[in-house]
Amino acid sequence: MEYNKQNRTIRTDRLYLRVFEKSDAQSVQALCNNKNIYKSTLYLPYPYALSDALRWIETHKKNFDDNRSYEFAVTDRESGTLYGAISLSNNQRFNHGELAYWIGEEHWGNGYGTEAARAMVEFAFEEKKLHKVFARFFKSNPASGAIMQKIGMEQEGVLKDQVVKDGRYEDLIHYGIINPDHE
Repeated sequence: MEYNKQNRTIRTDRLYLRVFEKSDAQSVQALCNNKNIYKSTLYLPYPYALSDALRWIETHKKNFDDNRSYEFAVTDRESGTLYGAISLSNNQRFNHGELAYWIGEEHWGNGYGTEAARAMVEFAFEEKKLHKVFARFFKSNPASGAIMQKIGMEQEGVLKDQVVKDGRYEDLIHYGIINPDHE
């Protein structure tokens, strides 16, 4: 993982993580206006409109400047194709952050989520000096949990019937990882 502080970019073997631009809004809308993405995420609406993408992207620069959260576009390192998004919140009071991500369905199964998540954990520990990174996923979405396991996170608990999605209660499974330099 190579972080460029000035440009706010992260490079991995195959990916280029960068701050979203307004010009990404149509691609974001196309990727997020998908029932399967909606079913596996906590906050994305469905249908997902262009105005949803623009409103979301509008918040990123201030969040980054204020060290509240860091939202990155997950793109192909060579072609620039947008695959999805990954973010890390920064709770300065408790020195931890929540990792969240989505990858467009047509890009599932290629390891992009795992590669981006691994880079974000490194960013959290090496650049932001966070003590802990945590993440959560719906029990009905085990692929997200597999990403968490692959990057070294450990299951910390299950919150039974924690949220309602489409009129059905969902368990949230929590994972976490401690900065090895802090152990």
